Amino acid sequence: MSRLFFCCLLLLCISACTQPPDDSIRFGLASAPANLDPRYATDATSARINRLLYQRLVDFDAESRPVPALATWEQITPLHYRFHLKVRRPDFHDGTELDAADVAATYQSILAPDSGSPHAGTLQLIRDISVQDKDTLDFHLQRPDPLLPGYLAIGILPAAGIDRQHPFHEKPTGSGPFKFKDWPEPGRLVLTRRSDKQSIEFLKVGDPTVRVLKLLRGEIDLLQNDLPAELLAYLSGKQEIQVTYGPGSNFSYIGFNLDDPVTGNLKVRQAIAHAIDRDAIVHHLFGNAARPAAALLPPGHWAGNPVLKPLEHNLPRARSLLAEAGYGANRPLRLSYKTSTDPLRIRIATVIQQQLRDAGIEMALQSYDWGTFYGDIKAGRFQMYSLAWVGIKTPDIFRYAFHSNSLPPEGANRGRLHDSDIDHLITVAEQGTSLAAQAASYRQIQARLLALLPYIPLWYEDHVFAARSNISGYRLARDGNYDGLLTTRKAFGKVRLSPVGAASSP
Repeated sequence: MSRLFFCCLLLLCISACTQPPDDSIRFGLASAPANLDPRYATDATSARINRLLYQRLVDFDAESRPVPALATWEQITPLHYRFHLKVRRPDFHDGTELDAADVAATYQSILAPDSGSPHAGTLQLIRDISVQDKDTLDFHLQRPDPLLPGYLAIGILPAAGIDRQHPFHEKPTGSGPFKFKDWPEPGRLVLTRRSDKQSIEFLKVGDPTVRVLKLLRGEIDLLQNDLPAELLAYLSGKQEIQVTYGPGSNFSYIGFNLDDPVTGNLKVRQAIAHAIDRDAIVHHLFGNAARPAAALLPPGHWAGNPVLKPLEHNLPRARSLLAEAGYGANRPLRLSYKTSTDPLRIRIATVIQQQLRDAGIEMALQSYDWGTFYGDIKAGRFQMYSLAWVGIKTPDIFRYAFHSNSLPPEGANRGRLHDSDIDHLITVAEQGTSLAAQAASYRQIQARLLALLPYIPLWYEDHVFAARSNISGYRLARDGNYDGLLTTRKAFGKVRLSPVGAASSP
């Protein structure tokens, strides 16, 4: 462990004379939620917190197949689905009853021509929504799609609030197991668990070292993900800290601007893919808490492609491809790579920079605050960047991220991929009359994407949970959601502190 870490730990222990009040469970976050309206939230933290605030018609099982949540359904015809709300269902947080009119209003607001919702593209197959009674509503489709129930996993809002344009993004009103209490500042959000009135505070602490120090001091009770391997190893050796790992499905990748004359060259993308040593990064930076990926969907997903293999690290092949593309010692390939200011992401980018240098590629690393970085990516102001898809359950992601008609802001085809085969396969998949037929087409799509490399698949990161010893009941989810907070308990009392001198340096 570095001297800087010990200095920070000593200063924190000396400066903190009192512990924060013990009436809350405090969850440390690397990034704060940006939008608490489930119709518009696009960042992972917002999506995970919105799951706590809002109920959904449909949820997903371990293989990402849709299962009933608020409602069951029946397919009356290929173009007609009927949803039946469960008799026992929670009211909205303001005490009003959730009924079919609220469901209809939520989805109609997304489908409105000027909604700007990122879900609008996927839901365009819905022709109309009709309420039969307070417990029943019908969805009529433009075309058959067996995946329709899986698209209806968006949190339900009260129709009255939608009508009066209530600011759900900052004052959410849902029917979920947690109720909004306060958002006093951007980095601090307070919810109340409805079952027992337990207060949960989400606190943004961007720097992972500071986040760990606060956990050791008891200023944070638990945290999840976004920690480098050496900090996790350090925490694992502390008696008063529990560390748990679980397999994850979040997909990390490098994206390319295909309109750029350099990164638009397939041989360049292939060279970069073969220059990256994923196994070394997974071992040294993640402590083996990740799995190399070959496709966006994990192999165990019902539409995943288990036949695909990650591209191998092969420096001679990378250099050969660069030569075929016209680059070499006398004309080195120079690229720019954008990432966020998250310390772990910068470390990963720095290792990739060195690995590309070994292949003869000079990569300039540019890091920005999240808002600037994400804005640049959506606007196409990049050659290369790295991001992750979080919580993907349904294969409609392929239309959203790769179809020619899904350029921002209508979709997330940020690399500007235009491929007629991909477009055709997406259409064929969507027109499949069974999940098996659709799965076969989606597997072809993933094989085609691995050949084209608009993304270089990197890995599926495992999830890791670290907490004080007086925290119990939290369970990691494969997609990284925060549902474990439903059963989390804190044994209130004096927090035992680690002696500063107990820290040891390897």
